[in-house]
Amino acid sequence: MSVLTDLIYGGSNAVAGLTEGAVNDAIAKYGADKEIAFPDTAYFFPTIYAATGVKVKTLGDLPACVGVLKSLITNQEDLGQALNAGLATAVGAEILEGLKFVEPKDAYEEATVPGIGFVPDPIIRSLGVPLVTGDIPGVAVVLGKAENPEDAVKVVKDYQSKGIMTFMVGDVIEQCAEGGVKMGLEFRVIPLGHDVTAVIHVVTVAIRAALIFGNVQPGDLPGLLAYTKERVPAFVNTFGAIDSVVVSAGAGAIALGFPVVVDIDLGENQVPGALESVLDHSETVKRSLELRNIKIKSKDLPIPVAFSAAFEGEIIRKADVKAEFWSAKNPTCELVLMKDADQVEDHKITLIGPDIDSGDLEYAMGTFIEVYGKKMQADFESVIERKIHAWFNYMEGVMHTGQRNLLRVRVSNDAFEKGLRMKDFGEVLYHMIMDEFDTVVDKCQVRICTRPEGCKEIRAKANEAFVARDARLKSMTDESVDKFYTCILCQAFSPSHVCIVTPERLGLCGAVSWLDAKATNELDPNGPCQIVPKDRCLDERLGAYEDVNEAVSKYSHGALERVTLYSILEDPMTSCGCFECICGIEPMSNGVVITNREHVGMTPLGMSFSELASMTGGGVQTPGFMGHGKQFIASKKFLAAEGGMGRIVWLPKELKDQMADRINATAKELYGIDNFTSMIADETVTTDMEELYGFLTEVGHPVLEMEPLM
Repeated sequence: MSVLTDLIYGGSNAVAGLTEGAVNDAIAKYGADKEIAFPDTAYFFPTIYAATGVKVKTLGDLPACVGVLKSLITNQEDLGQALNAGLATAVGAEILEGLKFVEPKDAYEEATVPGIGFVPDPIIRSLGVPLVTGDIPGVAVVLGKAENPEDAVKVVKDYQSKGIMTFMVGDVIEQCAEGGVKMGLEFRVIPLGHDVTAVIHVVTVAIRAALIFGNVQPGDLPGLLAYTKERVPAFVNTFGAIDSVVVSAGAGAIALGFPVVVDIDLGENQVPGALESVLDHSETVKRSLELRNIKIKSKDLPIPVAFSAAFEGEIIRKADVKAEFWSAKNPTCELVLMKDADQVEDHKITLIGPDIDSGDLEYAMGTFIEVYGKKMQADFESVIERKIHAWFNYMEGVMHTGQRNLLRVRVSNDAFEKGLRMKDFGEVLYHMIMDEFDTVVDKCQVRICTRPEGCKEIRAKANEAFVARDARLKSMTDESVDKFYTCILCQAFSPSHVCIVTPERLGLCGAVSWLDAKATNELDPNGPCQIVPKDRCLDERLGAYEDVNEAVSKYSHGALERVTLYSILEDPMTSCGCFECICGIEPMSNGVVITNREHVGMTPLGMSFSELASMTGGGVQTPGFMGHGKQFIASKKFLAAEGGMGRIVWLPKELKDQMADRINATAKELYGIDNFTSMIADETVTTDMEELYGFLTEVGHPVLEMEPLM
């Protein structure tokens, strides 16, 4: 092992020396009081903060961190000690990358293919749901430079086709760009930077997952390493020759539990399960996934383009559009209806009207899916319908926005040239419905109409169904049902968190409604959504139930004893970390401030979303703070125990505008107030607490007449 440990220590010592010199130079240039921070994070220098509890805020905080770094480099033969030296390299890399942000500038803009550098907290939180649902089954870190660029391209495209989130460091970025790999957060192939130290930016993603979702406390290094090893399905691939710094960085990855696969022969220096040579690039992906026990559910569909969640965020620009289906130009709709067995011919796919090779640019699009199943229920029609958005977006070269009868679908020139046609849309719908809803759907047939007149007929039928469904949903209240549901999907990352999903309170990620939870329970009775009876109400105002308490105690493995559904102060529901919004009490007005993860600015509480969110999450109860979904803001059950949505005094403007119609309708019903959102401040009004109080007084906000919260 001496060759390996010598390389690790050589790299660690080199990085330590470089880091110490860079810190001294920065202090000499800017002074020890110069503030330093990564953008949009509440976790300072995350690696240092998580491992030691030290909050790096100024350059003067860094020399002590360099001292800790150097203390980890013991130059002992023991592999465990050598892995600690790898952690020292991670600390050094974090400091070196952090120094790029001393002056406000894009530290990566000079590269031919610029890397994104640091990954902000809100992006990590947004990845929580696809990670726990398996849409992102793992995380790959690819670094170096392949001897044959085609090898790198094939490996990265293979990961992309499997939905693996892939971070790239070094010359492999240019190699993949030149090889036609689609890159960016929306494609889940992310260039971080060209210096090997940029690998720290994916390390901090894993580390902040432990802080955000796992309730790992800063300074708990053993707890941190256990979390990243057991719950973050990441691994590393290196291309080309490796020097001592790369080896040392790899040792840091191994210490975090991430196996490293290299494409050079390490001989006897391999560490089975942790550091392995794979010389045949056709085996790289397979072996990497095996080392993390990542099982990919095959989605090999009979279509001519790739199909993966990695393409869900693809944007197709106007210049690249071969065909467009847009409700502003032509009738559109999507409808799923339950039928009797003799009305459905399984796997029948019918196109009514011209295909996209007719030469036209714009078409109508009526998608009519009929399903039969012995266990199928009418409530599941809308659940299947909502999945169409994701399934169409999973096709490479297809962009889908909207739902119901307000749609916009684009097909790219590239997808068309690869052979994509309308029958392929039908194949995707058939195969995905029969795969994901096989428990309740026995037969499925699909009709797609591209003729305006025919589409109008389908849309009329769809509108009748939508009206009936909306009436049912409107009448569906927490009081009108006899059961709620748990959702513990996020326990893969947040072991003690349990959502209780009700008709009027969806999951805090915004992705699981009561009907979704009901369907999930029917599809998988032993899965994440379990029935919670609501027979024993303890306090109707708080939304406290003995049944709920028993459920959260059972499914949090004893971490929680009590949860209320409608209060932010008394035993509020816990948060995993992937919530869409966070709500906190504003003491001067006795109201609440809400911000969402897309909003990067400050709030009147003097904290950004990331800072507010760091105070909750990880499955712990934090009275006065609450994570929740966007739609819950307009619910009559929102803060019902404290007086309801009339407590809302501040929202980011974008969120306020998005939710305005629903908020105003609920406020009118609850308080008789017209245009309530005009009384809610946003960042264009103020982010100052005292100015906020003045605004609320001026507009006569109802919160000023409510009982004090505390």
